[in-house]
Amino acid sequence: MYVYITTGTYDFLEKIKKKYANENMILMQNGQNSLLLHETTKKSVFEVPRKYQVVEGSGELDCKGLAVFNHVPVTDEGRPVFEYRFKERIPAITQVSGFKAIRLLRPLKGDTYIGFSLWENEKAYSDWKHSNSFEEAHKANTEAEFKSIFSGPAYFTQYVIPEEG
Repeated sequence: MYVYITTGTYDFLEKIKKKYANENMILMQNGQNSLLLHETTKKSVFEVPRKYQVVEGSGELDCKGLAVFNHVPVTDEGRPVFEYRFKERIPAITQVSGFKAIRLLRPLKGDTYIGFSLWENEKAYSDWKHSNSFEEAHKANTEAEFKSIFSGPAYFTQYVIPEEG
């Protein structure tokens, strides 16, 4: 399974989504930009997508709610450890109220993985983010271990998925 991501204006991306209505796509936006995510076993329909392989996932992608992207730069040596740890933590998040779906996306180019999660709404994500379950899933590693796994700082982006998107 693959995930392809492209950005652009909301109207432009909405036209692409409508043109490929039979494809599994989610249109989302935040204050800065709009994004179209396409999950498929086939090639991308986007001209210049960012390409990812789905390493692991749970839940069904839905066209409403809150999408959270955790961008994590990982060293080549750290990839197996990072993927293993992420997979091990998925069962805990699937039990959280308001959780819909999660995917670990391995970049086909570059070093930045994406941990993509889908939530019913902002409150569900916020409740999880302030829970013991979140703390457990994001325990800090030793500094030496951190440097061997991660090639830079992680960052988050959030998008709202309008019900018609």
